[in-house]
Amino acid sequence: MLQAGPALKVTVHLNRDTGSAQGFLHEDILGFLQTNGIQGATVLRAYAGFGTNRNLHNSEAGDVAGEHLPVILYFVDEESKVRAILPRLLEMVTDGLVDVHPTEVLKNINTQDKVLS
Repeated sequence: MLQAGPALKVTVHLNRDTGSAQGFLHEDILGFLQTNGIQGATVLRAYAGFGTNRNLHNSEAGDVAGEHLPVILYFVDEESKVRAILPRLLEMVTDGLVDVHPTEVLKNINTQDKVLS
């Protein structure tokens, strides 16, 4: 389990419809992170957004623009684990933005591991 202390937070900005050989890229990245022992990851779907092409996409659009919405995937883990997987993660991201920031874990509790008496 990720202990309190210094860590790295990685954020991956993608389009929801960005594909990969197996399906959608954000799903492939989640599987990759899980397989490689990252403690946890989250994917958030945005209501609206735009990228470098400056075309606004929002969820109320009834056409292809509505399917091209952004997703944000992020995870936090020990620096050594993050640095070990970054080269492969960067290879996987064929269209998007990846950033990493130092952070500090203040508390990490998994109540599912506790035995109820």
